Amino acid sequence: MKQLFDFILRFGNLNQQQIDFIASKATEIVIPKDEYFSEAGKTARRVGFIIDGIMRVCYYNNQGEEVTKYFIEENNLVVDLESFDNEIPSSAYVQAVTDCTLIIFSRKDWLELLQTIVGWETIVHKIISRALMQKVERRSPLVSEDATTRYLKFLEIYPTVVNRIPLSYIASYLGVTQSSLSRIRKNIR
Repeated sequence: MKQLFDFILRFGNLNQQQIDFIASKATEIVIPKDEYFSEAGKTARRVGFIIDGIMRVCYYNNQGEEVTKYFIEENNLVVDLESFDNEIPSSAYVQAVTDCTLIIFSRKDWLELLQTIVGWETIVHKIISRALMQKVERRSPLVSEDATTRYLKFLEIYPTVVNRIPLSYIASYLGVTQSSLSRIRKNIR
């Protein structure tokens, strides 16, 4: 729980009573590797905070190929925001790449926090803004670069992730085949 509050308090102030109230709504869970936190076609009903592990957001393109959009590592919130906020079916999967320990909040409890805690909405807005900026910063340089440059950029962006996730997911994220990624890695060493 300490990790969660260390994270939240970077975006605003809470008193002890507010912290205790948030803690009373939180549940710690473990999601085993390859299991889903939320799934395409279903409405997202919870917000999570990753204490340990890595998750990825992916979808299937119109050729039926799996495409990894991005990774979410420790000390970050995880939620399919569009689905959660608008109560519509998700278009993506959020999957545990490793065994993950999360603190989760149900939609009902999250909305109660928003209605009860003064300033909580501002804190949440700052967290979401940061996440969206990170997402853009992480994707933008990858769009126009060659595969080797994209891989080197990936290593910069996700330094703690590369040895913890399957190469197939990295290849999917970079938009290359696994054999191309293996060649790139061999040429870099």
